[in-house]
Amino acid sequence: MNEFRYTGTAQEIIFGRGMLSHLGEAVERFGWRRLLLCSGGSLRRNGTVATIESMLGERLVATYEGIQTHVPDFQVAGALALAKQHDIDAVIGLGGGSPIGLAKAVSFSFEEERSAQPAREVPGGEQPLVPSIAIPTTYAGSEMTPVYGITRQEGDVARKVTVSDSRITPRLVIYDPLLTLDLPPEATASTGINGLAHCIEALYSVTRNPLATSAAIGGISSIMSALPRCYQAGDDLTARSEMLVGAYLAGTALAHVSMALHHGLCHVLGGTAGVPHGIANAIILPHAMRFNLEATAPQLVLAAAAMGITLSGRSAGAAVSEAIEKIYALISQMRLPQRLRDVGVREADLPRLAELAFQSRTVQNNPRPITSTAQLEDLLHSAW
Repeated sequence: MNEFRYTGTAQEIIFGRGMLSHLGEAVERFGWRRLLLCSGGSLRRNGTVATIESMLGERLVATYEGIQTHVPDFQVAGALALAKQHDIDAVIGLGGGSPIGLAKAVSFSFEEERSAQPAREVPGGEQPLVPSIAIPTTYAGSEMTPVYGITRQEGDVARKVTVSDSRITPRLVIYDPLLTLDLPPEATASTGINGLAHCIEALYSVTRNPLATSAAIGGISSIMSALPRCYQAGDDLTARSEMLVGAYLAGTALAHVSMALHHGLCHVLGGTAGVPHGIANAIILPHAMRFNLEATAPQLVLAAAAMGITLSGRSAGAAVSEAIEKIYALISQMRLPQRLRDVGVREADLPRLAELAFQSRTVQNNPRPITSTAQLEDLLHSAW
């Protein structure tokens, strides 16, 4: 790691129990007067949306609910039309990766229209015309990243594409562990493994840097400690708080590197095969780690150490192999699906999924070169 590039972004983080109460003050301080809220239905049912409506009053001019997974393009268009209708000056994403991704997509759509240019590299301090605010209630980590994914229908094939630009990063993030207490066990487990996968890929990314590496190590330590406790006792607020710290560190790690094989495959499985993103992460993560082991053991040995695995007198490969088994055991313990066949993926679809993945620039950023679709098809077969 003798050479690296790093782009910082202007972002405020508010973290702590009960910190949702600071939303109104923060909105006032930033001078936002007309806001759109993007949220899932469960947060309406548990009263969180009503709390935000009460806090913001007349400043909350519109709400877009019923958000589907993987951010379908027609919902981006619908939310953007609503945003324009109400002349908003900020957009809130409340919930998991999909509501936050939708808010980021709406924010950046204004940027693309303003500049008449697609996503591009800009200085990290440049601010969007309509910034986004993220209030995560899961451990997906989208709130920290300058990336969002949209699922587009192309003929009879749905494809998830990613957009990356430093202006996509939410301007304000509020982490309140109290908002995660209602997260069901499966969503706790799957989004937690999603966060863990962020850390793993950040460690071996071809664009890794010291900040991302340090955040990833801290994230792995927090997640491996807190996730089993959150799964076993959802009302354990101390564990929920530690897990949210892990999610913050995981998102921070991924925000400053390029993604690789693991996330590229998960995007294809989500956008094209309809596999929920966290579930796709749980199925693919051990297989992607094994695939990359020979090329990434020196980096992933840091993950093994963060998991408490003994390194003394052992090769890096042996320690990382134990880490893979430990992750696999955790996924099994939390009763998440571990095979693609268990989530509706047909064996006959694997060649097409491999071909779509091979075309992904994310997959091509992998530290072990991907030179043929056969490599990807073999990996998918091992996960099937």
